Amino acid sequence: MGFPGTWMTESESVVYRVVPKCACSTIGQIMFYADHGKFFDGDIHDADYGMHKWAMENSQPLISENVKTHKSYAFTCVRNPYTRILSSFFDKICGIQRNGKRYRGNLVPLLIQKYGIEVGSPEDDFQFDQIKSFRRFLLFARDTIRWRRPMEPDIHWSAMSGHISTFIVNGGRYDHIFWTEKFDEGMQAVLDAVPPAHAIDLKKIPRFNESEGHGPKRLHPVEDYFDDLSMHLMFEIYKKDFQLFKYDFENPGNKMPTGPIDLAEVHAKLGD
Repeated sequence: MGFPGTWMTESESVVYRVVPKCACSTIGQIMFYADHGKFFDGDIHDADYGMHKWAMENSQPLISENVKTHKSYAFTCVRNPYTRILSSFFDKICGIQRNGKRYRGNLVPLLIQKYGIEVGSPEDDFQFDQIKSFRRFLLFARDTIRWRRPMEPDIHWSAMSGHISTFIVNGGRYDHIFWTEKFDEGMQAVLDAVPPAHAIDLKKIPRFNESEGHGPKRLHPVEDYFDDLSMHLMFEIYKKDFQLFKYDFENPGNKMPTGPIDLAEVHAKLGD
């Protein structure tokens, strides 16, 4: 299986396991800048030069050898499951993608037909009942993850622990896992451990949010989207994410972690 979703600087200074919807665009751009002294011109997910990615065949032997021998500092980044699934909904389900189309072609029509979801459109200024539609989407997300129907789960809403575990199971070890909610602090720890060839001031770099601006804005506080049933579904899908990465399941309105991540626990529980 190898190391899907793994990126590495061209200089092999750091290795990063991408977790979708967890500041991956910004992290990728920082890695690119660390080696080249400039940001990639465009979406870093489209970059096919200047860094190594598992999706690029020529990079695979280099990444594999590096990770298995723990040659470089390895890290990843996580996010509160409540805000992550909401972000996935507004970006991937309601939003118009960079190519001007809906995400995954027939996915949104399928959701409208099978789950009664509404998503609005740019023409009507995305007017729809966000809370009702989100809760129906959450049911769909649970169905994809639990029963793999009506389709396989998408990387943007499958559990973070699932993404992170593939790296461990196949022979990798993390030196650091940090929270998007404390991004500067967490990313600075990476830069301190592996000083880059080109210095980076995290206070001055832009945030590369490639999903922003092409969908509806969230109209309500996070907690308004999650009733008792929604929270039950969240725990069913993301129990490990809440527990391992120390997020507050009981209070959807609290996006901040409640304690430190125990790397030994993460490796033990996700390394089966």
